[in-house]
Amino acid sequence: MSTVTDKVPVFAGLAPLPEAKGRAGFGGALRSEWTKIRSVKSTLWTLAAAIVIGVGISALGNWGQSSHTTETAVELAHKDLVQRTMFGIILGQLVMVVFGALAVTAEYSTGMIRTSLSAQPRRLNVFFAKLVIVTLVAFVVGEIISFASFFIGAHFWATKGVTLTLSTHGALQAVIGGGLYLVGAALLAFGIGAALRHTAGAITLGVALLFVINIITNFMPTSWQNDIDKWLPYNAGSQVWATQHVADVGTSFSAWSGFGVYMGYAVIALILGLWVFERRDA
Repeated sequence: MSTVTDKVPVFAGLAPLPEAKGRAGFGGALRSEWTKIRSVKSTLWTLAAAIVIGVGISALGNWGQSSHTTETAVELAHKDLVQRTMFGIILGQLVMVVFGALAVTAEYSTGMIRTSLSAQPRRLNVFFAKLVIVTLVAFVVGEIISFASFFIGAHFWATKGVTLTLSTHGALQAVIGGGLYLVGAALLAFGIGAALRHTAGAITLGVALLFVINIITNFMPTSWQNDIDKWLPYNAGSQVWATQHVADVGTSFSAWSGFGVYMGYAVIALILGLWVFERRDA
């Protein structure tokens, strides 16, 4: 049996539900987005794949290079082996693009975005809650990839008489920078995904900007390459996980200047994505 009060139904043996109070806030939106991230299997598999691919490719690359190099320890000391230990970031960035895109486009593909916006009508809260969660998750995963790659790679180069530690000149900044670079890849794809609302399109454009465009510029005249190359997202952003720079001859940026240019692409994508997210119907 049930009785009905003026406010809510009361079922026999059950306490009445409390009245809804207040409005859905940013904290609730954050909790909701965190629940989505950790409960969607495709997202978890993507993050796991990023770690496996990033660290695995780094380990294989450094094992192969250290095993077959004919250079002496003195010659190797003049190479940027710190950046080389994190070689897997080149492919890891592509998986982070998938993660960033899925974080926003998955709800559009299933139609769940309408439910999310019904529960939280203030779209800015939804967008920035997604952005905060994606940034934090990408940072943790990115740093895991970066630090694990460095320590594994350093082990292989130690067999060649080259000692690499976090106290090596520029190493700590480069290793942290490697993780930050991966965050940038996820945010770039997140912004593109919010603008396009299409998973395949967002991933394709993200991969093109970070990977394909570098290949295309190789077919340009050398004079054009000298002017364009350093402004490309990968070339600019990769300076933050390097310990050797040649900015004095104008062929690359310094670490943080390059990272600033790289993040500029992500900021532009995020602004465009926010504009579309606010103004277009779900």
